[in-house]
Amino acid sequence: MSTKTTDIAQLGHPILKEHAKAVKDIRSTQCQDLISEMMNIVEQAGGVGIAAPQIFKSVRIFIMCSKPNARYPDAPLMQPTAIINPEVIEASIDKEKGWEGCLSVPSIRGLVPRHKQIKVKYYDQRGQEHHAVYTDFIARIFQHEMDHLDGLTFVDRVESVQDLVSESYWYEHFAPNV
Repeated sequence: MSTKTTDIAQLGHPILKEHAKAVKDIRSTQCQDLISEMMNIVEQAGGVGIAAPQIFKSVRIFIMCSKPNARYPDAPLMQPTAIINPEVIEASIDKEKGWEGCLSVPSIRGLVPRHKQIKVKYYDQRGQEHHAVYTDFIARIFQHEMDHLDGLTFVDRVESVQDLVSESYWYEHFAPNV
């Protein structure tokens, strides 16, 4: 099964503007099936994360799965992780701009300011509570995906339209050499 654009909500779809609802029963079959579906979709799409609203489910779940690829050759490798009912407890004052893309905004890249470090709380797919501190690229993924749960895309975070470029222009002028 290949991931088609129609499998993923595209910029402009109303679900991407909704504030997603908290998950009440993490261990339910419905929740576990959704997590499995999201893991499959993000793997097939070659993304580093995906949020439930992107697959038309307005609940507070996202998957983080950082790995080196053509767009992010220096990305740290991490196991795909389900993040449920996340909260950012604390965020650094320091922000850093970095290039982002999104499965819901194909062919566009944006230079987005994000907190360099965040302290977070979330539940995993077994219902276990976790507290973590994320920095740099992993912090960027977490913030990007959490934005989807709050009805935002990276396009809402760029400081200027000058910070948006086509993916092909980005590859030609800004992509890391691999």
